[in-house]
Amino acid sequence: MSGAATTLEGRAPGARRGLPGGRPLAALFPGLPHVLGGRWGTGAMALLTWVGMLWIVLRRWDRVVAAPGGAWDEKLAVATLAASLVASWGWSWRSVGRAHEVRLVGVSQWELAVTAFAKNRTAVAGLIVIVGLYLIALVTPLISPHDPNVQYDLQTMRLVGMSASHPLGTDHFARDVLSRLLYGARISLTIGFVAVGISVTIGTLVGAIAGFFGGLVDGVIMRFVDMVIAFPQLVLLITIIAIFEPSIFLIVTVLGLTLWPGTARIVRGEVLSLREREFVQAAEALGYPKRRIILRHLIPNALAPVIVAATLGIGNTIVLEAGLSFLGLGVQPPTASWGTMVSVGRDYLLDAWWLATFPGLAIVFTVLSFNLVGDGLRDALDPRLRS
Repeated sequence: MSGAATTLEGRAPGARRGLPGGRPLAALFPGLPHVLGGRWGTGAMALLTWVGMLWIVLRRWDRVVAAPGGAWDEKLAVATLAASLVASWGWSWRSVGRAHEVRLVGVSQWELAVTAFAKNRTAVAGLIVIVGLYLIALVTPLISPHDPNVQYDLQTMRLVGMSASHPLGTDHFARDVLSRLLYGARISLTIGFVAVGISVTIGTLVGAIAGFFGGLVDGVIMRFVDMVIAFPQLVLLITIIAIFEPSIFLIVTVLGLTLWPGTARIVRGEVLSLREREFVQAAEALGYPKRRIILRHLIPNALAPVIVAATLGIGNTIVLEAGLSFLGLGVQPPTASWGTMVSVGRDYLLDAWWLATFPGLAIVFTVLSFNLVGDGLRDALDPRLRS
């Protein structure tokens, strides 16, 4: 996306409104001046991150201090904690300081897209939920009330309902459901993100090559894409995972290598349109190699629909992984994932409804948030849909 706009919300291109409270308030409560000034999306994200991480520091100080000498996930958790505090405070301080600046340059199309996305409150709310879920997943070792695999007394603690010591109850092995839900978020969210990253990378490269070269190359690649799409995906996944021993690495790899054809078709369509533009013809006339034209000129200008497809794809991948785990072909016990928790809970729906309800709600709200963000990005990145 290129080009510049001369107006933004009826003001000069770089005009900014002052934020109430200024830097003194931003130093104490990062993001609060933005919320009070009407920029509630970014402000709420920074404020909630700051308050949440401070709560972890105050309530879990012993774990925070011990984490640097612990396992890798504990080190990652304390690093995430420190980075979140610094990022939220630094962004708020810098943003408040620049609130009165007036830029004399135009506004790029990407900045217009960000502004349009910020006006979509449902999409911003979905983004806040997604960021919160990933932060919670990263700091889980610091906030989890119990070890997810520890089994307490089966006679007294099995299938116990919600209580102060077990806010979401216990399962059939007397394990804490809340702890397993938090650790399961790490598995489900990571699988969705990494698998979609692999599929988007492959699909973008394949689609760009097919669209740029055209002719025989395009025909061969797209017939292969059609063949992959025509094969029942769920059957292929079940077959591959059933042949090999199920593992997280296998699930991520299989999902990433089977979800790329949709992205390839999207990118091919964009590249077929872009390759006739003047800037591509100018690059060819200057003798730039085809690899540079594809990577530096075509793919960056075809990223808008890819971003939308990737956002929607993460939600679909989480549901697909949950379905595989529900069938017993996904993450294997005792490792917790939302799909396996729902699978276990189906046998206790009448006696212990919380076993399947809470992981099921986690899947629903996560997928809904990704879909809201995807819809918001689609509207923001398409100039025709921008108000």
